[in-house]
Amino acid sequence: QVQLVESGGGLVQPGGSLRLSCAASGFTLSSDVVSWVRQAPGKGLEWVSSIVSGDSTSYARSVEGRFTISKDNAKGTVTLQMNSLTPEDTAVYYCAKECTYKSDYSLSCTYRGQGTQVTVSS
Repeated sequence: QVQLVESGGGLVQPGGSLRLSCAASGFTLSSDVVSWVRQAPGKGLEWVSSIVSGDSTSYARSVEGRFTISKDNAKGTVTLQMNSLTPEDTAVYYCAKECTYKSDYSLSCTYRGQGTQVTVSS
């Protein structure tokens, strides 16, 4: 079955960097869409970035130019490199699949890992 396991979160100062990793299994990583989504305290799920192949990536406007998504099909991993972090990036970050927007515009993902906490604070 689909398994997504995140790692790499932590506490970082504003302007710092973190690298999140997702170990993916149970599906064909080379051809499937994998996303990173996040949930800040008291807020709903927010889409951050998606990747299909190395050339096909997309980013939320709030992170474009600061975050980079990549994947290693051989290792079965999806990575999110996060630079120039701000307190607004504080959230639990999830590796996810099959994410769609519901009629109330909330984001829902069929598969999500357990999440990794990212806290940006001085």
